Amino acid sequence: MSTLGVVLLVIGGLLVLIGLGLSVRIVKQYERGVVFRLGRVQGPRAPGLRWLIPIVDVLHRVSLRIVTMPIQSQGIITRDNVSVDVSAVAYFRVIDAVKSVVAIENVNAAISQIAQTTLRKVVGQHTLDETLSETDRINVDIREILDVTTTEWGVEVTLVELKDIQLPDSMKRAMARQAEAEREKRAKIINAEGESLAAAALGDASDTMMAHPLALQLRNLQSLVEIGVDKNTTVVFPAPLMSTIGELGAFLARETSAAASAGTPSDIQALTPVVVTPNGTSDTVATQ
Repeated sequence: MSTLGVVLLVIGGLLVLIGLGLSVRIVKQYERGVVFRLGRVQGPRAPGLRWLIPIVDVLHRVSLRIVTMPIQSQGIITRDNVSVDVSAVAYFRVIDAVKSVVAIENVNAAISQIAQTTLRKVVGQHTLDETLSETDRINVDIREILDVTTTEWGVEVTLVELKDIQLPDSMKRAMARQAEAEREKRAKIINAEGESLAAAALGDASDTMMAHPLALQLRNLQSLVEIGVDKNTTVVFPAPLMSTIGELGAFLARETSAAASAGTPSDIQALTPVVVTPNGTSDTVATQ
């Protein structure tokens, strides 16, 4: 074989290798391939090894995975004229590979821009309180508006979430004062309700004690027992209490006399009362 034949053989081998390199493409599992033949779409290609006509066919790979796109913070004026900075995050994926290539030049850039304008539009239609408390409804509204536009691009927006809402410092201080005033109002209302219930209960108790005069003194005696738990407690006996104790002794004496007139001597001895005088001494009541 001459030198020229060897050179031609080597050149032919190189051309075959180049042709194979240009005609063989591998489409990954999470991708779809869009083939253009002389500028015309030939349709999507499934994952795997794909053969193309060199120079004639061009393959565009499109990822079908969910893309996380942060939406830049937007200065927005709410419906009640409060300036806030709102940032969000959007999740989308390609559902039609051919549309995502043919219908729009750059899907990511387009969705980023439309998401920013939609965020500003939707939040601007709500008051500050609605923006802070109804984020779920705002998220749904933004996603629905985006879906109407992105469906034509072969893209589905799966989720939109408000990420951060920045308020002016003056508004933060005003909201803090409002929250503090609201808590004080609730505390005063609860305190007033407690006072009302306590007053009603005390009224019922006073009515009961008026019907039973000794109940007040028994309550006083119980209070003294509770106070007397501490050995260092100094107890002051009110004068009405001492006089009532004397009246109680007189009452027991009368009851004993009445029982003596109708009972036996043993019964009389058993019913002999002890009277506590106002000066703190005790005497035994003699029976007749």
